[in-house]
Amino acid sequence: MKIESIKFLGSYTKIEQIPSPRLPEIAFSGRSNVGKSSLINCLVNRKKIALTSSTPGKTRTLNYYSINEQIYFVDLPGYGFAKVPQSERIAWKNLIESYLSDNKHLKGVIQIIDSRHGFTKLDMEMMEWLSIQKIPVLIVATKIDKLPRSKSNSLLQKIEKEAVRLGGTGIVPFSKITKYGKFDIWKSIQELI
Repeated sequence: MKIESIKFLGSYTKIEQIPSPRLPEIAFSGRSNVGKSSLINCLVNRKKIALTSSTPGKTRTLNYYSINEQIYFVDLPGYGFAKVPQSERIAWKNLIESYLSDNKHLKGVIQIIDSRHGFTKLDMEMMEWLSIQKIPVLIVATKIDKLPRSKSNSLLQKIEKEAVRLGGTGIVPFSKITKYGKFDIWKSIQELI
């Protein structure tokens, strides 16, 4: 997709605050520090439209980005960050579930996992929840440039096998450094919308 315009619309802590008019939405989900913001930046050819941080837990809201005034990318709060009070983690969980439940504008979720670690327990729980909700899921395995070459094929095959078991249709390996996988991700997004 040719990016003609991108605009950060805002950060929202309540469903009632979501911007209108509503457009088709693609949500980005994954644990803290898995590379959600870096993936968004790469997809839209910008370095800092989605803020990245070396500190996990930076995204604490629903962050909306308008792409060509035709689609919204929604960066969901990262899950699994231990240095946050339990009350805040519960608030994030409730926000994510409220957003994902009965959202007729949501066309799919890009579930992001770290290729070096595969599916964590929390990733599996999210996949099971998305499957129950019948939400289409594209699994993106990030940081493939950090995989040892001798093990990359076997690790990605293991992740793909687990993805299929969890209800996914496969994975797209991705590197923000080389931009490997970017075309395939955009192709899948266009199919979803």
